[in-house]
Amino acid sequence: MTDIGLEAAEHTMVRHQLGRAAHAQVTQGPASVAGAAHAEAHFAGRAPRITSKAILQLMKPRVMSLVVFTALAGMFAAPGHIDPLAGLVAIIAIAAGAGASGALNMWYDADIDAVMMRTSKRGIPSGRISAEDTLSFGILLSVASIIVLTIATNFVAGGLLAFTIFYYVAIYTMWLKRSTPHNIVIGGAAGAFPPMIGWAAVTGSLSVESFVLFLIIFMWTPPHFWALALVKSEDYAAAGVPMLPNVKGPDATRLQILVYTVLMAPLGIVPTLMGFAGPVTFVVGTIGGLAMLWWAINVYRFREGKETVKASWQLFGGSIFYLFAIFAALLGERLFMLWWT
Repeated sequence: MTDIGLEAAEHTMVRHQLGRAAHAQVTQGPASVAGAAHAEAHFAGRAPRITSKAILQLMKPRVMSLVVFTALAGMFAAPGHIDPLAGLVAIIAIAAGAGASGALNMWYDADIDAVMMRTSKRGIPSGRISAEDTLSFGILLSVASIIVLTIATNFVAGGLLAFTIFYYVAIYTMWLKRSTPHNIVIGGAAGAFPPMIGWAAVTGSLSVESFVLFLIIFMWTPPHFWALALVKSEDYAAAGVPMLPNVKGPDATRLQILVYTVLMAPLGIVPTLMGFAGPVTFVVGTIGGLAMLWWAINVYRFREGKETVKASWQLFGGSIFYLFAIFAALLGERLFMLWWT
């Protein structure tokens, strides 16, 4: 076959691949945006070029920053001492573990990411990185982060990081997210482990105090994500993700948000009552808890028109600030005590 014939055959084959991808997207729902992009790249004579920006996006940097911050707060809140270099390595390893979890989540969820408006520009759906490269990157980074944290600190911290990655990828992403409207409630544990990992990195053990830090994030997660789900319910429905508003309805979701917020609000002052935080954390926990209750009440009250969207966004954004403020107060008090003494 001549060169022209080979080129024509390749052109026909790739057009067929693009046609099948487009047909699959219409008839089978989520799946083939990434495939179409890769086929287009192949027809252009090149594979998707991996960039540092694409890799950083895979690691979900905004989520990773919150993980690092809460882990650092847990590390400083823990009794005892850790070598500064070991502490720095531990934080980097925890950040890498969080990034690896994000990459593996994006690998598995590439089909629904392609359908949802807020995730359609991620690396795999947009064709900036392949699913195979994402999987390899996630696995290698997971293993490396666990090994480095274990060597730098202890087996308890390393083992808990390994369990956190497994929980987020296998329990939440692969199982709960697509099977139950309570995916956020149970799966939220994965995001609540980092302060316990930071605590274990210093002490080599877990304690009731570290569990309190876990519980603050665990109870914070449902109101935070359900507020978003109320606004983005159509997006989740299109992707086939059974979020609570789509399964039980908006009114039931508003009630659950209020219930979880009522249970969560007092937890912000518990670290002070237990003696491992000071008055600043108590004040921040009190004011923040009251603010969360007010936002949740507004979500429950306003059920129609622009007010309901405004209330949901207010709770979603305000809850991020609340969590940051609680752990910033805890961290700030510890740093001040270290400086003072």
